[in-house]
Amino acid sequence: RKPCTAAQHPFHFTTRAKLRNTCHRRSSVFGVSNPYSSSRTGQIARSSQSDGMDTSPASSDRKEIGNSWSASNNSDGIDGLEGLGVFQTVDGEEAEVDALGESTQGDWALLDHDVVDRWGDSEASEVLNMFGLDSSYPDGEPERGIYCSRTLNLRSISLIGYDMDYTLVHYDVEAWEGRAYDYGLETLREAGCPVDGLSFDPKLVIRGLIVDKRNGNLVKADRFGYVKRAMHGTRMLSWAEVSEMYGRELVDLRDEGRWMFLNTLFSVSEAVLYMQMVDRLDQGGILPGNISALGYQGMYRLVAKALFRAHVEGKLKEEIMECPEKFVILDPEIPQALLDQKDSGKKLLLITNSDLDYTTRMMSYAFDKFLPDGLIWKDVFDMVIVSARKPEFFTGAQSLYQVVTEDGLMKPVFNAAPGGVYCGGSAKMVEKALDVDGDETMYVGDHIYTDVSVSKVNLRWRTCLILRELEEEVHALRLGQHEREKLRRLMNDKELVGDAFNQLRLAVQRQQAGRELPEAGLVDSPGELRAKLRTLMQMLEHLDRTIVPMLLRDGHQFNKRWGYLSRAGLNDKSHLTRQIEKYADIYTSRVSNFLRYTPFMYFRSPSQSLAHHRYSTANREAGAFQMLGDPDWMPEDGQMGAETNGGDGNQGAAPGGDNGRIGDTNHL
Repeated sequence: RKPCTAAQHPFHFTTRAKLRNTCHRRSSVFGVSNPYSSSRTGQIARSSQSDGMDTSPASSDRKEIGNSWSASNNSDGIDGLEGLGVFQTVDGEEAEVDALGESTQGDWALLDHDVVDRWGDSEASEVLNMFGLDSSYPDGEPERGIYCSRTLNLRSISLIGYDMDYTLVHYDVEAWEGRAYDYGLETLREAGCPVDGLSFDPKLVIRGLIVDKRNGNLVKADRFGYVKRAMHGTRMLSWAEVSEMYGRELVDLRDEGRWMFLNTLFSVSEAVLYMQMVDRLDQGGILPGNISALGYQGMYRLVAKALFRAHVEGKLKEEIMECPEKFVILDPEIPQALLDQKDSGKKLLLITNSDLDYTTRMMSYAFDKFLPDGLIWKDVFDMVIVSARKPEFFTGAQSLYQVVTEDGLMKPVFNAAPGGVYCGGSAKMVEKALDVDGDETMYVGDHIYTDVSVSKVNLRWRTCLILRELEEEVHALRLGQHEREKLRRLMNDKELVGDAFNQLRLAVQRQQAGRELPEAGLVDSPGELRAKLRTLMQMLEHLDRTIVPMLLRDGHQFNKRWGYLSRAGLNDKSHLTRQIEKYADIYTSRVSNFLRYTPFMYFRSPSQSLAHHRYSTANREAGAFQMLGDPDWMPEDGQMGAETNGGDGNQGAAPGGDNGRIGDTNHL
C-alpha cells in the first residue's frame, strides 16, 4: 500500500540556539551523539520533516514502542530511522498530490499507523510543549523571514538553481552602483555631455519604480498600473500634476519603447543618472545641439548604453576582482545553507550571466573561506553555467561550451553532464542532464524578469526572489506602525462623518424636490438642516487638514520621496508587489535565510481577502484598514502587501486637487 503522509508543521523563525538544544535532547532517540558536529552526516540531523519538531512520542511511550523509536549508536542519524522501519521516503513513483495541490515527493511517511492513533485528540501544543518548543515564532526576526505567495513544498524540489550577483554574492549598493555611476558619468562626459557637479544619490530612486522615457519621468504605480507618485528629473510632481499627466492612462510594461521597470539593484545607478540628465536637458542651452535634439527618449538610450558598458565591460569588474572587499558584503551563512540543501539530497545549480573569470573570483571570495576543509565553491554545485545570457537561457537554445581547463579553455559540446562547468546552453539542456522536469526545480534570483518571471512562465519552475531591501522595508513598517494606526482611525472617522454628511445632503435634495424625507424626524427645519451640514463640513475640513500631511509623510521611514517599497497610495499594493505575487512563489531578503528554516520546509501561502471580507470577519473600524506593520499581522498573513479591503476605491485617481483636500468618501 502507499504510505500515508504524516502531518507537517512549519516553524518559522526558530532560532539556531533553540534548535540546537532541541537536537541535543533528541540525540539518544536518533542515535546521533552531536547533531551539530563538523561531520556532514551529523549535520543532516538538524531538522526533522516537521521543521524542527521532534516527531517521536513521549518518553513514557518510547519503552512501549521499543526499538522502532530508538536507534543504536551509529552515525546514520535521522536517515537511519528509515532502515529501522519507522519512516519511508516517498519517491517519485509513489508521490501523490496533497490537499493544497503540492507533490508529496520527498515526504516521510509513517509505516506504523497505530502510533498516529495513540495521540487521539491531543492538541499540537501539547506535543510541542512535550519537547520544549513554542507554538508561536519565538525570538522571530520578520526581516529575515521567507514569505510565501504560492504554496511550495520544498521537499518535492529536486533541483535548486541560483543566480550569483546580488543573490549568492551581495554587493554594497552604494559602492558597486556608485562606481558604475562614475564610469557611466565618464562615458557621458566623453560624449560631450556637461556632467560636472553631478554625484550619485542612491536615495533618489528605489527598486520597483518605472521610467517613463517619453516624458522624462520616474513613476510609482499601484498594482492596477495607475500612477500614484511621479518625479520629473529630480523634482517630485504634485498630486494635481500627476492627475493631469497620468489620470487617463495606465502603465503598460509591454510598451517597452516607453516604460522601463527597475527590476534589480543594478538599475539604481542608471535611473539616478538619467533623472539628473533630464534636469540638464530641461535647462536648455547647456547641452550640445546634437544631444539636446535627442529628447527624453534619446537621452535615456544614451544613459542606458553608458551604464551597460559600466556593468558589463572590463574596467569596473577588473576593479572589483582586484579588491572585492570594497564591494562585496560577506555572508558566512550562505554556504552552510547550500550545504544543508545538498546534504538533504537536492541537486544544486549555479546559473549566472557573469563570465568565468569574474564568477570564479567572486565565488571563491564569498564561499571558500566558509566551507569545510578541502572543499571549494565548485564542490557545492552539481553543475555551473557561466555567461548564460539570461533570459535567452530560459527561452531558447544556445551553443554549449564546456570548460575543460583551470585557465578557462573551452570546447563545444552537444550535451551537458553532472559535475561540469559550462558556458551558454539552455535550461532544457540542464533539465535533461540532471534528470529533472518542470516544477521539480526552483530558481533563486534577484531580477524579477530575467530570473523569476521568465523561468516560471516558460519552464514552470518554482521561483524565489531575493529582495535585499525587504529587511529595511519590514523595519520601516514597524517604525511607521503607530502613524499608520492613527491615520487609519482618522480615515475611519472621515468615512463615518462623510456618510452622515451625504445622508443630510440627500435630505436637502429631496426636500427641494418636494419629496418626503427618507427618515421621519431626521430634520426638523431647513435651518437646522443647514446647521448640521455646516458642522459636518467643518469637521471634514478639520480631518482633511490633519490627514493630508500624514499622507505626504506615509512611508518616509523607508524613503522620503517614494514611501514604502510594497505600498502605493494609502491602502494598495505597489506594482512591484504585484509582480512579486505573480511570479515569485516565495521571497526573502537573502539566501542565508534558508538556514532559519530547513530543506524540508512546507511553505503555505496566506489567505487572500477581498473588499467584502472586512464585514464578515471584523467590525467596520477594526477591519477597515489592515496594517502591514502590525506585529500581529506578520505571522498570520506572512505576505507583503496582503489586503483586507481590496485597495483604493478610486482606482488610481489623484487623491486630491490643488487645494490639497482628500477626495470624496466614495474614493476612500
